Amino acid sequence: MLFRKEGFPEEGELVIVTVTSVQHHTVFSTLDEYSGRTGIIHISEIAPGRIRNIRDYVIEGKKVVCKVLRVNQERGHIDLSLRRVNEAQRRMKNDQLKKEQLAEKIIEFVANDLKKPVPEIYRTVAKKVMEKYPYIYACFEDVVNGSFDLKTLGLDKTLIDKLDEAVKLRIKPPQVIINGVFTLISYAPDGANRIKDALKTVQQEGVTLKYLGGGKYKVTFIAEDFKTAEDILEKVTEEVISTMKKSGGEADFARKEGEKV
Repeated sequence: MLFRKEGFPEEGELVIVTVTSVQHHTVFSTLDEYSGRTGIIHISEIAPGRIRNIRDYVIEGKKVVCKVLRVNQERGHIDLSLRRVNEAQRRMKNDQLKKEQLAEKIIEFVANDLKKPVPEIYRTVAKKVMEKYPYIYACFEDVVNGSFDLKTLGLDKTLIDKLDEAVKLRIKPPQVIINGVFTLISYAPDGANRIKDALKTVQQEGVTLKYLGGGKYKVTFIAEDFKTAEDILEKVTEEVISTMKKSGGEADFARKEGEKV
């Protein structure tokens, strides 16, 4: 991985480390993101409870997510904890690593296309990007959703054009999903047809419908941003409820909050 941070990590920061040596009460490791700086994990910070064999938890060469406990810059000492990282934090950090590796792959693709050394192009791009972002992927994500223009980095036009194209090709824009349930009731002899007519509005791009039984229909709204999803939601729910009530039926919509995926 080409990504590197300068200096020392902050106390409380999550870091990815590679285990280099496992002793009886101590684990030595290198911090992958900090140019190989070394850290120490005491056996008491490996896992809660009594540890009979430290190698049941870590072995040489294994990459793990740790929390930085203490930093002594004068001595160059970094104390780490493995047991204080929960599963959600571990997934988040590993996901961050995967995203940064994707950003590096994109830069590698562009460098090869330009017939330039990958480290050279990476350093050129990273120097400018990291003046504004902590990670390159975060910048690329903003490029995809339209909130950042790579031209503002002031780099060579050919490099920027190829990078912009590669980023938009390989990174999908984030999506917003809003789920909800329609409850539709009609007492008319042709009630099934009236409900079917009311649900015609749902049949459009970005909206899916699933019958749950008992007059309930799960509807999912998918869009690239919350505003668009909200607009679709408002239009569809108003038309479905209005159509049902005009036909003498009953209609209700219960919403669940959207989430980014």
